[in-house]
Amino acid sequence: MIVQTRDLTAQAIALLKELIAIPSFSRQEDKTADCIEAFLGQKEIPCQRLKNNIWAINQYFHPDKPTVLLNSHHDTVKPNPSWTLDPFQPLVNEGKLYGLGSNDAGGCLVSLIATFCHYYDQPDLAYNVVMAATAEEEISGTDGLEMVLPHLPPVDFAVVGEPTQMNMAIAEKGLMVIDCTARGKAGHAAREEGENAIYKAIEDIKWITAYRFPEVSETLGPVKMSVTIINAGSQHNVVPDACTFTIDVRTTDKYTNGEVLAVLQQNLKSEVKPRSVRLTPSSISPGHPIVQAGMSMGLQTYGSPTTSDQALLRCPSLKMGPGDSARSHTANEYIHLSEIEHGIRTYTEVLGRVILPG
Repeated sequence: MIVQTRDLTAQAIALLKELIAIPSFSRQEDKTADCIEAFLGQKEIPCQRLKNNIWAINQYFHPDKPTVLLNSHHDTVKPNPSWTLDPFQPLVNEGKLYGLGSNDAGGCLVSLIATFCHYYDQPDLAYNVVMAATAEEEISGTDGLEMVLPHLPPVDFAVVGEPTQMNMAIAEKGLMVIDCTARGKAGHAAREEGENAIYKAIEDIKWITAYRFPEVSETLGPVKMSVTIINAGSQHNVVPDACTFTIDVRTTDKYTNGEVLAVLQQNLKSEVKPRSVRLTPSSISPGHPIVQAGMSMGLQTYGSPTTSDQALLRCPSLKMGPGDSARSHTANEYIHLSEIEHGIRTYTEVLGRVILPG
């Protein structure tokens, strides 16, 4: 199925420019939610809102049909100090649209909204189509997609919009952030007193560095652990009685987050406390109809090392979108206008091979 995307692309780019001009840091997305709500209203598409989340359901929704969810986020990180352009001024130069959130994940979001608009009023689809523009993805917050899911119809599979150069991430690593505390005993540094908590932390960090989980995922590779923060001590002549450090753990489909956590608790001498175990690994079978549809179009599959709202879904899900993950959170972020057009065309065609009547 070949879809004429010129009008859809023009509308999507115009919407993205509006979104870029509105600051939408995580937990402060109310104005971009207003913008998306107004865009759908102008198209006479009814939508619902919960806090800063907007969702809509296709006109001919039927409860007996399976449902596909199209999801992306409209929150952004804060611009880093290296920006030389105004992050809230949408600027087009040499075919690139510059602005905060243009690549992550504004291009994906507006392309999915355009795709939803294309299918919204088509009767006799084999699947229902739900679009959700959600908040707090950048901080893995609980007032985003996680809040919306109980209000949606049961979802059979989902497409999550993140910049993947329109390749299909058929698996995604989960994430646990774990805070650890090594306990010692304070003493004077000039004498043989106390138990240095830093040295105890070092022993645990050595174990983390050396340990390899035996099961390796075919699509996601090994579980990866990285110590990313460490703090101890108050003054130079006092042996510290506590040393805290943080582990970034990227989990795979070979282990549950709970199983990985148990291994750490059994082997580390430090206190081990996870901030959350809710961001689980996710995947979709290579034999799923949407993956097969994408492969029939020449799209590539891979396992993603980064985490998105896909981790909150409990149904088969595919991560795919225009843009490049390498541009995310960088200064002078941009997306090629051609990537948006290609994204809309690819989304509509790959879904068309799945959701149109036989």
